[in-house]
Amino acid sequence: MPRLTVTACLLSAVLVGLPPVASAEESVPEWLTRSRELAQQLATELKAELQRSLASGGPVAAIAVCRNRAPEIAAGLSEGSGALVSRTALKVRNPANAPDELQRAVLEQFAGDLASGRYEMPLEAAVEINRAGRIERRYMRAIPMEGMCVACHGPVLAPEISAAVATSYPQDQATGFEPGQLRGAISVTWRAGGER
Repeated sequence: MPRLTVTACLLSAVLVGLPPVASAEESVPEWLTRSRELAQQLATELKAELQRSLASGGPVAAIAVCRNRAPEIAAGLSEGSGALVSRTALKVRNPANAPDELQRAVLEQFAGDLASGRYEMPLEAAVEINRAGRIERRYMRAIPMEGMCVACHGPVLAPEISAAVATSYPQDQATGFEPGQLRGAISVTWRAGGER
């Protein structure tokens, strides 16, 4: 795959240039509409499962949901759509979710936007990349840190949660967050030529 260089100027144009989520369907490209639906579906399903696990088993049970169910939900959405649906972050819990160069640049833009307070939700980015005449389409939607996530991703973890995280994720980086900060993003990639 050719090296991709992303400039801050491009990212600003990408972030500003997206049609609003509520705009008329004919003005939004089909791939972007579908990407938004997939990102929303992953967010909705994962949040519902996390809320159920927190209510029934507490934060330790929620760790298992993030570890097992989140990748399963994303894999199901990927299989059903033909896109690659995933999560990524600047500080990952699972090293398999580490961002590529484009994702890192977008995540840094999202983090700056959330820190500045100058944004509208959903905070999203979309880009089309020409790869030797074949177009790869990529979409990302920010995941801001919510209050329910503080127990497992906040600045201070209870000992039992810290132990469960260390057991499941020995290389964990995903702590120290406050509500409203960028936790990560949902990524949807439509590969050039359709390959995942």
